[in-house]
Amino acid sequence: MPRRLARPLQRGFTLIELMVVLVIIGVLAALIVPNVLDRADDARVTAAKTDIANLTQALKLYKLDNQRFPTAEQGLQALVSKPTANPVPANWRPYIDKLPADPWNRPYLYMNPGLRGEVDVLSFGADGQAGGEGKDADIGNW
Repeated sequence: MPRRLARPLQRGFTLIELMVVLVIIGVLAALIVPNVLDRADDARVTAAKTDIANLTQALKLYKLDNQRFPTAEQGLQALVSKPTANPVPANWRPYIDKLPADPWNRPYLYMNPGLRGEVDVLSFGADGQAGGEGKDADIGNW
């Protein structure tokens, strides 16, 4: 008598079980993703504040060496390379290796004279426009 080969039982997930798991993953994602996105915006604002503080310190060192801040025409580039426009600083040295871009990949703005201080270093935030609130607020050395 021939032996019948026993078929192994095939077990798997039913469509209902898969749908339940997908719904649970969707609910978890809906709860977690907004919190993570807010953290990214907070991290960008903190990075901009840190960059601005570093640029402000470099500007203060520039002033100590040269008795004045760079002019508006010389800008922040005066911290990286010696200005050729008057007044040419007599005691210039490199103050930073390179100018950082803000976390939204735009250059930091420099004003001399500043609107809120002797000089202002600022970023317009996420929207790239003056003013705003939250992540769009201006960030500066004031």
